[in-house]
Amino acid sequence: MTEGVTQKALVIPQLIVGLGNPEPKYDQTRHNIGFAAIDALCRPWRISLTENRKFQGEYGEGIGPTKDKIRLLKPLTYMNLSGQAIQAVTNWYKLPPESVLVIYDDMDLPLGKTRLRLSGSAGGHNGIKSTITHLGTQNFPRLRIGIGRPKDSASSAESDSVSFVLGRFSKAETDLMSLILQHVVECLELCLKQGVEKAMNICNSRTIDFPKS
Repeated sequence: MTEGVTQKALVIPQLIVGLGNPEPKYDQTRHNIGFAAIDALCRPWRISLTENRKFQGEYGEGIGPTKDKIRLLKPLTYMNLSGQAIQAVTNWYKLPPESVLVIYDDMDLPLGKTRLRLSGSAGGHNGIKSTITHLGTQNFPRLRIGIGRPKDSASSAESDSVSFVLGRFSKAETDLMSLILQHVVECLELCLKQGVEKAMNICNSRTIDFPKS
């Protein structure tokens, strides 16, 4: 028996949440990349989502790559109230905050980069602000997907940022995002198999480049 060595518990997600806005006009927008990530997970894991009023979102559960139960959620509350839907699920299933992994867009990361973290502040993201408020802690893992900034970002007017995040990807960016979403699926499968901390090393070191034409 080794003295003074405490085994750190692995952080394994039980609920994966993708942030976005409901309504067709927001489909495929940069701000809805969290929804796209959940859709990407549904395919290999064979999970189908259905609207669940109690959870204020589209919800589904199934067996993940480790043969354990995994739950997926797309809140339909609008971005700035996302925490309501997340709290509804965590309260119902009595899940601890550290078992909730949230996926969302980040303008501070360039396209092609993802960042996996065990905890952190909202960084100005309204969906994460709401999640922190409703879970009562910043200690939940999150995966940020870089969407970059507008090319003419000399004027960082808030209206420019809003129209950028609510805009759609170009054809080339859409092709790149499909590769990024494949990478996101791999990162999350690693989180389930080996824990978030181990997955961070691989997820955070890779940059996905535009596909060669």
